[in-house]
Amino acid sequence: MKHQLAKGIVLGRTDYGEADRIITVLTPEQGKLSLMARGVRKPKSRLAGGIELFSTTEISYLNGRGQIGTLISARLIKYYSSIVKDIDRVQLGYELIKMLHRATEDQPESSYYDLLEQAYAALDSSSISTDLIRCWFGAQLLRLSGHAPNLKTDTVGNKLEADKNYNFDFDEMAFMDHKAGQFGSDQIKFLRLLFSGNRPVVLAKVEGYQDLTKACQSLVQTMLQAHIRI
Repeated sequence: MKHQLAKGIVLGRTDYGEADRIITVLTPEQGKLSLMARGVRKPKSRLAGGIELFSTTEISYLNGRGQIGTLISARLIKYYSSIVKDIDRVQLGYELIKMLHRATEDQPESSYYDLLEQAYAALDSSSISTDLIRCWFGAQLLRLSGHAPNLKTDTVGNKLEADKNYNFDFDEMAFMDHKAGQFGSDQIKFLRLLFSGNRPVVLAKVEGYQDLTKACQSLVQTMLQAHIRI
Protein backbone atom coordinates (compact mmCIF):
# COMPACT_ATOMS: atom_id res chain seq x y z
CA MET A 1 0.00 0.00 0.00
CA LYS A 2 1.42 3.40 -1.00
CA HIS A 3 2.31 5.92 1.68
CA GLN A 4 0.54 9.29 1.46
CA LEU A 5 2.34 12.53 2.28
CA ALA A 6 0.77 15.70 3.64
CA LYS A 7 1.46 18.87 5.55
CA GLY A 8 -0.80 19.09 8.57
CA ILE A 9 -1.87 20.68 11.84
CA VAL A 10 -3.02 18.45 14.70
CA LEU A 11 -6.54 19.37 15.82
CA GLY A 12 -6.94 16.74 18.52
CA ARG A 13 -5.40 13.70 20.18
CA THR A 14 -7.26 10.87 21.92
CA ASP A 15 -5.50 8.18 23.93
CA TYR A 16 -6.22 4.66 22.71
CA GLY A 17 -5.20 1.47 24.47
CA GLU A 18 -2.02 1.45 26.51
CA ALA A 19 0.35 3.33 24.20
CA ASP A 20 -1.49 4.53 21.09
CA ARG A 21 -3.30 7.72 20.14
CA ILE A 22 -5.86 8.60 17.50
CA ILE A 23 -5.05 12.02 16.10
CA THR A 24 -7.12 14.33 13.93
CA VAL A 25 -5.00 16.26 11.44
CA LEU A 26 -6.09 19.21 9.30
CA THR A 27 -4.35 19.28 5.90
CA PRO A 28 -4.53 21.80 3.03
CA GLU A 29 -5.48 19.25 0.36
CA GLN A 30 -6.80 16.07 2.02
CA GLY A 31 -9.06 17.79 4.54
CA LYS A 32 -9.27 16.23 7.99
CA LEU A 33 -7.54 12.91 8.59
CA SER A 34 -8.10 10.51 11.49
CA LEU A 35 -4.91 8.54 12.03
CA MET A 36 -3.76 5.91 14.50
CA ALA A 37 -0.37 6.80 15.98
CA ARG A 38 0.81 3.46 17.31
CA GLY A 39 3.12 3.42 20.31
CA VAL A 40 3.27 7.21 20.38
CA ARG A 41 2.90 7.35 24.17
CA LYS A 42 5.95 5.22 24.75
CA PRO A 43 9.01 7.16 26.06
CA LYS A 44 11.17 6.48 22.99
CA SER A 45 8.50 6.94 20.31
CA ARG A 46 9.76 8.59 17.14
CA LEU A 47 6.28 9.89 16.35
CA ALA A 48 5.68 11.88 19.54
CA GLY A 49 7.81 14.91 18.67
CA GLY A 50 6.13 15.36 15.30
CA ILE A 51 2.52 15.61 16.45
CA GLU A 52 2.70 18.43 18.97
CA LEU A 53 -0.20 20.83 19.24
CA PHE A 54 0.48 24.40 18.04
CA SER A 55 2.76 23.25 15.25
CA THR A 56 2.83 22.38 11.56
CA THR A 57 4.02 18.91 10.61
CA GLU A 58 4.90 16.83 7.58
CA ILE A 59 3.28 13.42 7.90
CA SER A 60 3.40 10.10 6.07
CA TYR A 61 0.41 7.81 6.48
CA LEU A 62 -1.54 4.88 5.10
CA ASN A 63 -5.25 5.09 4.37
CA GLY A 64 -7.28 2.60 6.37
CA ARG A 65 -10.11 0.40 5.22
CA GLY A 66 -12.41 2.36 7.50
CA GLN A 67 -12.28 5.97 8.62
CA ILE A 68 -9.00 5.70 10.51
CA GLY A 69 -5.65 5.47 8.75
CA THR A 70 -2.21 4.76 10.19
CA LEU A 71 0.45 7.38 10.88
CA ILE A 72 3.83 6.18 9.60
CA SER A 73 6.08 9.16 10.29
CA ALA A 74 5.83 12.77 11.45
CA ARG A 75 8.41 15.52 11.08
CA LEU A 76 7.98 18.86 12.82
CA ILE A 77 8.14 21.80 10.40
CA LYS A 78 7.33 24.70 12.71
CA TYR A 79 6.63 24.73 16.44
CA TYR A 80 5.09 27.94 17.77
CA SER A 81 6.92 27.68 21.08
CA SER A 82 5.97 31.09 22.48
CA ILE A 83 2.29 30.08 22.67
CA VAL A 84 2.89 27.53 25.42
CA LYS A 85 4.70 30.10 27.56
CA ASP A 86 1.45 32.02 28.17
CA ILE A 87 -1.56 30.24 29.66
CA ASP A 88 -4.02 32.72 28.12
CA ARG A 89 -2.61 32.06 24.65
CA VAL A 90 -2.68 28.31 25.22
CA GLN A 91 -6.34 28.46 26.26
CA LEU A 92 -7.23 30.62 23.27
CA GLY A 93 -5.31 28.25 21.01
CA TYR A 94 -7.44 25.33 22.24
CA GLU A 95 -10.57 27.44 21.78
CA LEU A 96 -9.71 28.31 18.16
CA ILE A 97 -8.91 24.69 17.32
CA LYS A 98 -12.30 23.59 18.68
CA MET A 99 -14.10 26.36 16.82
CA LEU A 100 -12.53 25.44 13.50
CA HIS A 101 -13.09 21.72 14.05
CA ARG A 102 -16.80 22.27 14.77
CA ALA A 103 -17.26 24.79 11.95
CA THR A 104 -15.84 22.59 9.18
CA GLU A 105 -16.79 19.34 7.46
CA ASP A 106 -14.39 16.46 6.83
CA GLN A 107 -13.16 18.04 3.58
CA PRO A 108 -12.75 21.76 4.32
CA GLU A 109 -11.14 24.12 1.83
CA SER A 110 -7.42 24.77 2.14
CA SER A 111 -8.27 28.30 3.33
CA TYR A 112 -9.14 26.87 6.74
CA TYR A 113 -5.68 25.37 7.06
CA ASP A 114 -4.18 28.75 6.15
CA LEU A 115 -6.42 30.41 8.74
CA LEU A 116 -5.21 28.19 11.57
CA GLU A 117 -1.59 28.63 10.53
CA GLN A 118 -2.08 32.42 10.60
CA ALA A 119 -3.76 32.15 14.00
CA TYR A 120 -0.77 30.27 15.41
CA ALA A 121 1.59 32.92 14.07
CA ALA A 122 -0.49 35.63 15.77
CA LEU A 123 -0.67 33.73 19.06
CA ASP A 124 3.10 33.26 18.92
CA SER A 125 3.58 37.04 18.92
CA SER A 126 3.18 38.68 22.33
CA SER A 127 2.57 42.06 20.66
CA ILE A 128 -0.84 40.96 19.32
CA SER A 129 -3.64 40.87 21.90
CA THR A 130 -5.67 37.73 22.45
CA ASP A 131 -8.90 39.76 22.18
CA LEU A 132 -7.95 40.85 18.67
CA ILE A 133 -6.99 37.30 17.65
CA ARG A 134 -10.29 35.89 18.94
CA CYS A 135 -12.36 38.56 17.16
CA TRP A 136 -10.36 38.23 13.93
CA PHE A 137 -10.61 34.44 13.92
CA GLY A 138 -14.39 34.53 14.35
CA ALA A 139 -14.70 37.02 11.50
CA GLN A 140 -12.64 34.77 9.22
CA LEU A 141 -14.80 31.73 10.01
CA LEU A 142 -17.86 33.76 9.06
CA ARG A 143 -16.22 35.05 5.88
CA LEU A 144 -15.00 31.63 4.72
CA SER A 145 -18.39 30.03 5.40
CA GLY A 146 -20.22 32.69 3.36
CA HIS A 147 -21.77 34.53 6.29
CA ALA A 148 -19.92 37.85 6.18
CA PRO A 149 -22.15 40.85 7.00
CA ASN A 150 -23.12 43.58 4.56
CA LEU A 151 -20.80 46.47 5.44
CA LYS A 152 -21.62 48.69 2.47
CA THR A 153 -25.35 49.46 2.66
CA ASP A 154 -27.97 49.51 5.40
CA THR A 155 -31.08 47.34 5.68
CA VAL A 156 -33.00 49.50 3.17
CA GLY A 157 -30.16 49.66 0.64
CA ASN A 158 -28.75 53.10 1.47
CA LYS A 159 -24.99 53.54 1.54
CA LEU A 160 -23.58 53.64 5.07
CA GLU A 161 -22.68 57.21 5.99
CA ALA A 162 -19.83 58.46 8.17
CA ASP A 163 -21.95 60.93 10.15
CA LYS A 164 -24.66 58.45 11.19
CA ASN A 165 -24.98 55.87 13.94
CA TYR A 166 -26.31 52.37 13.40
CA ASN A 167 -27.50 49.25 15.16
CA PHE A 168 -27.11 45.80 13.65
CA ASP A 169 -29.93 43.64 12.31
CA PHE A 170 -28.86 40.00 12.64
CA ASP A 171 -31.68 38.72 10.44
CA GLU A 172 -30.63 40.98 7.57
CA MET A 173 -26.91 40.80 8.46
CA ALA A 174 -26.73 44.54 7.87
CA PHE A 175 -26.77 47.80 9.80
CA MET A 176 -29.91 49.88 10.30
CA ASP A 177 -29.97 53.65 10.82
CA HIS A 178 -30.57 54.60 14.45
CA LYS A 179 -29.91 57.94 16.15
CA ALA A 180 -28.73 56.23 19.33
CA GLY A 181 -27.01 53.37 17.53
CA GLN A 182 -23.87 51.89 19.10
CA PHE A 183 -21.89 51.64 15.88
CA GLY A 184 -20.32 54.62 14.13
CA SER A 185 -17.94 55.08 11.24
CA ASP A 186 -14.83 54.01 13.20
CA GLN A 187 -16.35 50.67 14.21
CA ILE A 188 -17.68 50.02 10.71
CA LYS A 189 -14.31 50.81 9.13
CA PHE A 190 -12.65 48.39 11.53
CA LEU A 191 -15.21 45.70 10.71
CA ARG A 192 -14.46 46.15 7.02
CA LEU A 193 -10.77 45.57 7.72
CA LEU A 194 -11.65 42.62 9.95
CA PHE A 195 -13.74 40.88 7.29
CA SER A 196 -11.39 41.64 4.40
CA GLY A 197 -8.98 38.85 5.26
CA ASN A 198 -6.30 41.07 6.80
CA ARG A 199 -3.98 39.32 9.24
CA PRO A 200 -3.94 40.29 12.93
CA VAL A 201 -0.53 41.92 12.60
CA VAL A 202 -2.10 44.41 10.15
CA LEU A 203 -5.15 45.06 12.34
CA ALA A 204 -2.90 45.67 15.36
CA LYS A 205 -1.49 48.73 13.57
CA VAL A 206 -4.90 50.46 13.49
CA GLU A 207 -5.05 53.34 15.96
CA GLY A 208 -7.25 52.46 18.92
CA TYR A 209 -7.64 48.84 17.80
CA GLN A 210 -8.07 47.63 21.39
CA ASP A 211 -11.25 49.67 21.94
CA LEU A 212 -12.50 48.89 18.43
CA THR A 213 -11.98 45.19 19.05
CA LYS A 214 -14.04 45.35 22.26
CA ALA A 215 -16.80 47.20 20.42
CA CYS A 216 -16.96 44.56 17.67
CA GLN A 217 -16.34 41.35 19.61
CA SER A 218 -19.91 40.77 20.82
CA LEU A 219 -21.23 41.46 17.33
CA VAL A 220 -18.93 38.84 15.78
CA GLN A 221 -19.73 36.34 18.54
CA THR A 222 -23.47 36.70 18.03
CA MET A 223 -23.03 36.18 14.28
CA LEU A 224 -21.07 32.99 14.98
CA GLN A 225 -23.81 31.68 17.26
CA ALA A 226 -26.52 32.52 14.74
CA HIS A 227 -24.92 31.21 11.57
CA ILE A 228 -22.27 28.65 12.53
CA ARG A 229 -23.71 27.56 15.88
CA ILE A 230 -20.50 28.10 17.84
